[in-house]
Amino acid sequence: MVQKAERVVTNRSSRGKPVGNVTRGTTNPNRMRRLDRWLAGPQAWRLRRAADPLVVDLGYGASPATAVELFERLRAVRPDVRVCGIEIEPERVRAAKSLERPGLSFHNGGFELPVPGNPVFVRAFNVLRQYEEADVRGIWELVHGRLAPDGLFIDGTCDEIGRRSAWIALGPERPLSLTMSVRFGSFGLPSGIAERLPKALIHRNVPGERIYTLLQAMDRAWLESAPLAPFGNRQRWMAMCRALLDGGWPVQDGPSRWRLGELTVGWEAVAPG
Repeated sequence: MVQKAERVVTNRSSRGKPVGNVTRGTTNPNRMRRLDRWLAGPQAWRLRRAADPLVVDLGYGASPATAVELFERLRAVRPDVRVCGIEIEPERVRAAKSLERPGLSFHNGGFELPVPGNPVFVRAFNVLRQYEEADVRGIWELVHGRLAPDGLFIDGTCDEIGRRSAWIALGPERPLSLTMSVRFGSFGLPSGIAERLPKALIHRNVPGERIYTLLQAMDRAWLESAPLAPFGNRQRWMAMCRALLDGGWPVQDGPSRWRLGELTVGWEAVAPG
């Protein structure tokens, strides 16, 4: 049962209750593949270096399918990885228990992360989108305070089948980057990703905000790359990314990621004013 949205009290766990609200929990298999590919790719060094390869899938939803997929994908990077799926709705946890195996477990809880240890990754996808924008900072602070020294908290959103995704990566002390990842052919203009921005940014796509300026710059570079259209959207996207980098945007990745329909920029480029 979905809980009526309430303001989040981040010290609620001190009274023995999970921190957060019961959300819709809708999900689909393979929905998180774009983020998982990023974690198992340019961010894999964090997991390989970790003394304790703990990963948390926070709010995995009514089906544990994406938590199982995360475990299988990260196990290719670190065979001894431990993935803990956390859900605030007890029935969802009970339904997932039959899928437990060495390295994969499911727990009842919320943003307080009721598991021992300091996670390398905490993935919360399509979760904070269902909360109040005013609660986001407090939730960020609560979660990234639990991270391992090189850990990441990933707050993201995607469409129903994972064609368009956007996520914020936060380190133990501050937000680090925004990544946008799209399937070629799933958009008319790059700014179409705006409807899938995380909660901290989705209401900021207005003149005067940095995220608006970035999306407009992406659209301009995309349109200026129209002569490359006969060679396919991949070449056109890569030209767009190159133009942004040349234009002074703090692009953090390179062609090997651009060709996947991915673009990562430093948080300073999009942080709300």
